[in-house]
Amino acid sequence: MKIIFAGTPVFAERHLQALIDSDHQIAAVYTQPDRPAGRGKKLLASPVKQLALKHGLTVKQPASLKSPEAQAELRALNVDLMVVVAYGLLLPKAVLDTPAKGCINVHGSILPRWRGAAPIQRAVQAGDKQSGVTIMQMDVGLDTGAMLLKAYCNIDKHETSATLHDKLADIGPPALLETIDLLANEKTQPKAQDDALANYASKIDKHEAKLDWFRPAVELDRDIRAFNPFPICFSEINGERVKIHQAEIDPAVTKLKPGQLALTNGELKVGCGDAALTLLRIQLPGKKALLTQDYLNGIGHTLPAEHFDSL
Repeated sequence: MKIIFAGTPVFAERHLQALIDSDHQIAAVYTQPDRPAGRGKKLLASPVKQLALKHGLTVKQPASLKSPEAQAELRALNVDLMVVVAYGLLLPKAVLDTPAKGCINVHGSILPRWRGAAPIQRAVQAGDKQSGVTIMQMDVGLDTGAMLLKAYCNIDKHETSATLHDKLADIGPPALLETIDLLANEKTQPKAQDDALANYASKIDKHEAKLDWFRPAVELDRDIRAFNPFPICFSEINGERVKIHQAEIDPAVTKLKPGQLALTNGELKVGCGDAALTLLRIQLPGKKALLTQDYLNGIGHTLPAEHFDSL
């Protein structure tokens, strides 16, 4: 098949690599415009663009696909299919209708469970036991298109958004190639989504990462895992923001007040609404993230009496 690929982050890069390694022809790669990054705010190419240029592929970076000029340029490529993976730009109906076999999307959720921008994080945060990718035929709705193929994986007890992302990046490319082969041979069996089962996976807001210790430990544990690697949960100790990268529930500790710190058998505990969390990996202002045990060793196992702020 002659294909346009559209994507931007590392998750999309993994799928582009699979297409590069296949027998399909990539007519062009669409990705978002270069963005300022780092302290120097130098323009940085997306992972997808970097991979595409490495392989000598044509790269296009329109700010939008709504203009007649951008749509005409895409139409001139005369492709069979457009593959979209975490592109980040809206595809108008005129674009969706351009390729002979339309546009398909690799979505990081078992649809219709999580539609929207952050399905990986919301699945971890909600305590889902299973996730996966759905390859769908795109329409004008938000992740509402007919489902063509699904690939599943489990969400483990200690799963973070980072580890789940990597799982999905592993199972997505084979599922994509299988779907393209089905399309090429006209063997797909599109299945409509049940809108009643859908939830909206809203974009992550940094303010969500502030921990409220009056909440149940299980919810705080999910948040800590869901917001790793971004934006990383935090609280305040001695007036300083402390980021919490990793924790685990300790149901046996019930006497600590919400936000109260305690050192028990060399482990740092913090009280929650019902039980407690053991803080396993933290990051102090201006410092690298460290195992909490290393931090405790560094301060001679002494702790201030102050509690974490609870709000």
